[in-house]
Amino acid sequence: MNDDDRSLSKVPAATAAFWIAKICATTVGETGGDALSTTLKLGYLVSTLIFLAFFVVAAAAQIGAKRFHPLIYWLTVVATTTVGTTTSDYMDRTLGLGYVVSSAALLAAVIAMLILWKRTTGEIAADTVTTRTNEIFYWVTILISNTLGTALGDFTASTTGLGFETGALIFAGLIALVAAAHFFTRVPGPILFWAAYVLTRPLGATLGDTLTKPHADGGLALGRFAATAAIAAAMTAVIVLTERRGKAAVA
Repeated sequence: MNDDDRSLSKVPAATAAFWIAKICATTVGETGGDALSTTLKLGYLVSTLIFLAFFVVAAAAQIGAKRFHPLIYWLTVVATTTVGTTTSDYMDRTLGLGYVVSSAALLAAVIAMLILWKRTTGEIAADTVTTRTNEIFYWVTILISNTLGTALGDFTASTTGLGFETGALIFAGLIALVAAAHFFTRVPGPILFWAAYVLTRPLGATLGDTLTKPHADGGLALGRFAATAAIAAAMTAVIVLTERRGKAAVA
């Protein structure tokens, strides 16, 4: 990647701040998705349709933009996490597929999308996206991976009986292994990027459930709307500080 590619990219670089913001976004997706589907009792299907409309609008603005806009980009990420939350719950609970079947199907879909992406463009972009084709593949892959991550998080915390806190620790450990592979192995960067991207979703899902689930279920019983607002504020702070530092460095 050269400086020209980086300056033309429509997505941010995969720095530590990026991953912190991503984990916050996935947590917002979990608590926000549950707020509509469960707290407001709209149901999984209606909530999915609402969030899908939000994603379509945000993605259209993101793809139509001429350059990288942090607000549009992160709104689109949050849209994929909310869609992922309610879609996964609809598959698992309403359709009755269960976490194992839905996780396997979604994992196969992510792998198929990455293979199709590679065959179509000759590459799998990660933190540098400069063409519209790559950008479309990028967002579709994110949408599927965030749905997969929700199912994985629920499976680990609920089906295995490990609980939300233990589930969060497991996924944090797996992300640490991916980070170690980045620094100490020759595994291709895009593969590690997408592995980390998938794993941050169940981490966010288990963290979100830890905050909002009842004490009897191992959670902290915080309100879903309050938890969503608090995590969204933290994510916004990380994004704003990152942008200010980036502009200061350029100046």
